[in-house]
Amino acid sequence: MKAVIYARYSSDNQREESIEGQIRECTAFAEKNGITILKHYIDRAYSAKTDNRPEFQRMINDSRQRLFDIVLVWKLDRFARNRYDSANYKNILKKNGVRVVSANEPISDRSEGILLESMLEGFAEYFSADLAEKVSRGMTENALKCKFNGGNPTIGFTSDKEQNILIDPVKAPFVLDAFKMYDDGSTMSQIRDFLNENNVLNSRGNPHTVNSVAKILKNRRYIGEYSYRDIVIPNGIPAIVPQDLFDRVQKKIEKNKKAPARAKAEVDYLLTTKLFCGHCGAYMCGESGKGRSGKVYHYYKCVSVKKKRTDCKKKAIKKDFIEEFVIRHTMKTLNDDAAIEAIIAMLMDLQERENVNLPLYEQQLRDVERNIENLLDAIQQGIFTKSTKTRLEELEATKEDLVIRIANEKIAKPKVTEDHLKSYFHRFRGMDMRIQKNRQMLIDSFINRIYLYDDRLVISCNHKDGEETITLEDVETALAEAGFGSDLVSLAVPKNADTHLGICIF
Repeated sequence: MKAVIYARYSSDNQREESIEGQIRECTAFAEKNGITILKHYIDRAYSAKTDNRPEFQRMINDSRQRLFDIVLVWKLDRFARNRYDSANYKNILKKNGVRVVSANEPISDRSEGILLESMLEGFAEYFSADLAEKVSRGMTENALKCKFNGGNPTIGFTSDKEQNILIDPVKAPFVLDAFKMYDDGSTMSQIRDFLNENNVLNSRGNPHTVNSVAKILKNRRYIGEYSYRDIVIPNGIPAIVPQDLFDRVQKKIEKNKKAPARAKAEVDYLLTTKLFCGHCGAYMCGESGKGRSGKVYHYYKCVSVKKKRTDCKKKAIKKDFIEEFVIRHTMKTLNDDAAIEAIIAMLMDLQERENVNLPLYEQQLRDVERNIENLLDAIQQGIFTKSTKTRLEELEATKEDLVIRIANEKIAKPKVTEDHLKSYFHRFRGMDMRIQKNRQMLIDSFINRIYLYDDRLVISCNHKDGEETITLEDVETALAEAGFGSDLVSLAVPKNADTHLGICIF
């Protein structure tokens, strides 16, 4: 019989429930019972009270391939502590010809075994619920005493052995400076840079973002207010920020929400790393410039021209027009059913050719099975020697090894079906291409690179070999018909424009 091992723990306090211990005991059980282990599925720091466990769900999905007969667990509570989830997923596994076996809780397959299993699952669920209640009570008691309840500590605070919350003498001054800076007119971006430059990381140990700075400036814990769930205790902990400063900062945050943006909004250049200069082969980067009227212009410009590295004279091209044409050109392909069928056929063929091991193992298995049949025919005809028996045993062992290898290949590299591919391509048809993330996804998926010359585009796509050449005149005509006007090429930056580099990746 073939099996997979599922191991899990929900906290760092593993002891005998450690992953290594679970796998060791499951492996010993398998060896003792002549079970072949194909694969390990391991979820670290995931509770069994929920089925939202990545490796667990992968194991359930893999069971549909009917490549293994048993899910081996150290104890049943590793599989699930919720009897409803347990019953649901065991039923799914049962339909797929798979059963759950506990290495340390031998249970009969008869009716009394089913009853015992139900009792064990019920006890595990009770234990989990009881433990949760005790932990909740303990944390509530801690909260009423304004003590630290675990998790990532708030920046500027620390705790002692008794879980009392104390001011962190190293980081607290930076928190106070952040409030003062905002009160004096600094932006959240400037405060972010200030904190990162001084190596003051966020609560997860990562550099600050504008969002994490906003959370700091709104956190009432800095004025001494302790809160946990529905428990709020003013002046429950030491304050870092004076009340009047905190109140001024809150008013400014509300005021700035309603005010026009003070900084230029970031613009996504969708063709960054996809668009190249046809003359020198360098990247074309996003740039923007502001004219005398205050209007901002966006376009792509050759890096060589930008950096004055060569004598390349490539003209800049307007961002909106070139991106819109690429989107429309790609969507034209996706709306062509014949083209989609051809792409799917190509991908299915590629998938078959990419997995070189599976066809080899399957051919070897057919050869071995044929040799076994020949030997059995010889035995039936009365030809049986010591070497015949040895050879048959060798072939049987080889066959078992190949069956396991084939199963492992199928688990490691599950095949994508034609239906999955059709669903993937057809979902683009229903996407709103006015949404920036959808436009970016489309370009990332289907466009390999574009070479831009003064009179033409040369487009290379991910879904087909070769390149397609389109004149800029055709591009302008297509966009004009779609209501985007013309004047695709920008001869120069607007006069007296304040230019800066938008996005440029080397």
